[in-house]
Amino acid sequence: MPRPISAVIHTAALSHNLLRVRQATPASKVWAVVKANAYGHGIARAYGALRTADGFALLDLTEAEKLRALGWVGPILLLEGCFAPEDLALCERLNLWHVVHCREQIDWLAVHRGNRTHRVFLKMNTGMNRVGFSPEAYAAAWERLNALPQVGEITHMTHFACADEAGGIDEALARFARGVGHLPGERTLANSAAVLVHGADPRVATDWVRPGIALYGSSPTGLALDAAHWKLRPAMSLRSELIDIQHIAAGECVGYGARFTAPRPMRIGVVACGYADGYPRVAPNGTPIVVDGVRTQLVGRVSMDMITVDLEPVFAAGNQPMIGSPVLLWGQDAQAELSIDEVAAAAGTLGYELMCALAARVPVRVE
Repeated sequence: MPRPISAVIHTAALSHNLLRVRQATPASKVWAVVKANAYGHGIARAYGALRTADGFALLDLTEAEKLRALGWVGPILLLEGCFAPEDLALCERLNLWHVVHCREQIDWLAVHRGNRTHRVFLKMNTGMNRVGFSPEAYAAAWERLNALPQVGEITHMTHFACADEAGGIDEALARFARGVGHLPGERTLANSAAVLVHGADPRVATDWVRPGIALYGSSPTGLALDAAHWKLRPAMSLRSELIDIQHIAAGECVGYGARFTAPRPMRIGVVACGYADGYPRVAPNGTPIVVDGVRTQLVGRVSMDMITVDLEPVFAAGNQPMIGSPVLLWGQDAQAELSIDEVAAAAGTLGYELMCALAARVPVRVE
């Protein structure tokens, strides 16, 4: 039989989470952000559940081609725009809208000779300091784009750095308003955190919103306000089974580097999952995990193909774990639910990273 680890993509959860975004910003059109292969869920797997969005936003031209091949005829937005002048021809062929965030991208448009005008999203840097024009340079960039016959409609765009924090968008909004001024055009500002935390603010819930992580059931505000608080449902579950049970004496150690020492006689479960599957190698002792429906913890260092867990709470609950007993790494199964954000927090990272790190060797099914 194959190795017992698998991931499950829950399409009903994806649909539910998209609905939650619409409820938070009912007057806005919604981009379903599917970059990084739909945050590790797979564009083809997520497409059916997210196709009620008003558009899809992503990075890679190959992913855009995949969406068109799946039958999507609506808007597709390239969130980082074109990476080379020749990408403009493919934007025309696939009818892609694209972000313009630097002078060079305007230069490419100015010399491009194509067969249709381009819908562009002009990006302002309002404090993230990654890409985009400063508020002071923004109007001049807009004027230059607006004068090009190659350009049709121009949408105003920015990205919040601190939308999950109290008052975290105030300065960015002020900069955006100063930079855009009275220029015409639609606007898009809100990511997942802005949608959920500030969705009632009309300055945030503009013409388009761009939820990403919220669609996949992870909270953009972490454990401070978790996914359950926002009524989001996990869209990915990582499941496995016990493949061995070890009985160790007090004082014995577990795993590479002997990082865990048993304080008493213990039964240790060995799980078919490791960092080569996408489980975080840095996950420490105490990282939560569910065995046979009972919450317990990781003990010992994560190996390439295996992790080790404390089975004492499982036996204490009256269960009799054995080889083949179900293990929930994150997500949900028939017996329990474990937030991916909680696992990520224990490992010092975010649910985003765990989703995107799911390895190709892990079988995935859709339900």
